[in-house]
Amino acid sequence: MSQYVSRFAGTLAGPHRTAGPHRLPSSHRLRLPGRARVPRRVAMLSVHTSPLHQPGTGDAGGMNVYIVELAERLAAINIEVEIFTRATTGGLPPAVELSPGVLVRHVDAGPYEGLAKEELPAQLCAFTHGVMRAWAGHRPGHYDLVHSHYWLSGHVGWLAAERWGVPLVHAMHTMAKVKNAALAEGDTPEPPARVIGETQIVRAADRLIANTAGEADELVRFYEAEPAKVAVVHPGVNLDRFRPADGRAAARARLGLPADAFIPVFAGRIQPLKAPDILLRAAARLLDEDPSLRSRMLVPVVGGPSGSGLARPEGLQKLAARLGIADVVRFHPPVGQERLADWFRAASVLVMPSYSESFGLVAIEAQAAGTPVVAASVGGLPVAVRDGSTGYLVRGHDPADYAVALRRFVDDPSLTDRLGAAAARHAGSFGWDTAAAGTADVYTAAMHEHRRAVRSRHG
Repeated sequence: MSQYVSRFAGTLAGPHRTAGPHRLPSSHRLRLPGRARVPRRVAMLSVHTSPLHQPGTGDAGGMNVYIVELAERLAAINIEVEIFTRATTGGLPPAVELSPGVLVRHVDAGPYEGLAKEELPAQLCAFTHGVMRAWAGHRPGHYDLVHSHYWLSGHVGWLAAERWGVPLVHAMHTMAKVKNAALAEGDTPEPPARVIGETQIVRAADRLIANTAGEADELVRFYEAEPAKVAVVHPGVNLDRFRPADGRAAARARLGLPADAFIPVFAGRIQPLKAPDILLRAAARLLDEDPSLRSRMLVPVVGGPSGSGLARPEGLQKLAARLGIADVVRFHPPVGQERLADWFRAASVLVMPSYSESFGLVAIEAQAAGTPVVAASVGGLPVAVRDGSTGYLVRGHDPADYAVALRRFVDDPSLTDRLGAAAARHAGSFGWDTAAAGTADVYTAAMHEHRRAVRSRHG
């Protein structure tokens, strides 16, 4: 897969490299002709969801965590980050310091509330205007590079990078063609306008960052991306926050959960794409096979409705009632990162039956907390989860297959601790420091090639 990694970035990734971008020894790293300049300040764009929002609510999810963690680790290596996001509440300050070296800028674009993500393309002109107004208050060269996240931000980033004369680095996070190829039953396909928009961004970007080699392949296959423009940088996990800590029993006591129960947990946005219904159907099968399990099984669902799930916010509760398992299912609203780490520690296993995942940060976070994962074998999850070692991967979305995987933990409770120990070791190689270093390499390569292209155009 090395054809998908920037030949200047100094990062390599492949199906067997799960520790993030490989840092080559200095004697073997490719030398950039001239001075390989690292950016001083990056304009990071996140139009549709703010890094200040609670993950698991609305459209806030793994991308929010990604942006916050990456920005803070980039600041730690002396790359200042200014994150532009749409203001969703009146009276917000124009700028908020998230942490030293990381500034969040609120841009007025459209009504503060009640604007669905699908309606945001009409506000991109207003958002771009707000970004340009902020830039106009600075000296020329204030931003060295634009890093956009998701296709909506990509269009703003494309215009900003052109206007400022700097390179554009883009991260897709999810892709319309990939999602539409694996839709959950009854889910709404992504519109053609998004497909067209993503295709334009792929062509315009100086560099594209993919979470895995598989995603890099999808960029080339579905969007005809130039392989040399695609760099693979695995996302990370906050290893200080997500760790085994004081163990499963203590976490269950803090959350008020039974000490000896079998507790398969779903954590994430409640929408068809994430398929929490498959966990409920699998749990119902387990109870049909063994009614005695009812007194010693609890199924927490931690998260809030999102996306197409907003159309039927009570749908999952109604499904639990129809399946006759409402007494063993508990619904909990989204929680902060510290509390989420406790939910992971308390779980017997995390279940991720998603139809599409560019990477699956939740899977790495749960493993870092010492909990194995049962996940769909889609997207980046085969990189995040080592099948048979840190959890189990399931092909397809048949609840019966998930029930089989979960039955292993019911029949052998010690499996949670055995696989959990291996999971924590595996997740330990996905630190955000490594991801930030790899991203900085991509920035450096993009800046180098951009300067070279400018020099060649001007003779």
